[in-house]
Amino acid sequence: MENEVKDKKNENMDNLDVEKDNIAIEVKDLCIGYKNIKAYSIKKNLLKLKKVHVEEFQAVKGVSFTVPQGQILGIIGKNGSGKSTMLKALAGIFCPDEGTIDLKGHTVSLLSIGVGFQKEITGRENILLSGMLLGFSEEEIRAKMPDIIEFAELGKFIDMPVKTYSSGMHSKLAFSITAILETEIMLIDEVLSVGDERFKKKSYAKMKELISNRDRTVVIVSHGINTLKELCDKVMWMHDGEIKMIGDPEPVLEEYQEFMKL
Repeated sequence: MENEVKDKKNENMDNLDVEKDNIAIEVKDLCIGYKNIKAYSIKKNLLKLKKVHVEEFQAVKGVSFTVPQGQILGIIGKNGSGKSTMLKALAGIFCPDEGTIDLKGHTVSLLSIGVGFQKEITGRENILLSGMLLGFSEEEIRAKMPDIIEFAELGKFIDMPVKTYSSGMHSKLAFSITAILETEIMLIDEVLSVGDERFKKKSYAKMKELISNRDRTVVIVSHGINTLKELCDKVMWMHDGEIKMIGDPEPVLEEYQEFMKL
């Protein structure tokens, strides 16, 4: 009997180890704040010898969650709830004030409008730069370059500075780089809602194809209820920098919609 209990205990421990090994993203007690310095002229500060008043806004407050490998997590919440801050922290753009983010050594890419491009250089040069920042070799990027350019459909603009691009063109290039240079973790911030209708459908189909690979972990920030319902395994509702609810998409999104009616 004692041996059976030991065997059962060992089996449970083995299962816990398997679950732990299967985690792709682990966030513990994450806090991120912004400092807002009130505008004072240098001259006034020197003459009055007053201290500059600094206000701090907590965008993320003690958040903890895990995402298993191959899972698609959606994040929803009203504007200012901390969704995009969270995503940028996962991408390494923001550093935590407190807490930890562990990506378990996986490669990660952030698909977000206005992030990651050097505006003074061309689209083609940005493909190379973005790919190298994602950890790909120059040889790997150049091999994928024709596919990225073809998917982006930018024509002659691919050899023009990114500062000349519209938001839709920026979106097309950003999506194409992330879609063709596939990383193990994909972070997506509302980018599927930008661009012309035909490209939206094309990018949505490509996204479904990419996330059908169960080795890839995806985090999607979106206000699109139907998008999150269709694509996600779990949904996390953030409110005022905290997790209000996390679980299966249907009940979380229903609660969120009811809350937003209030």
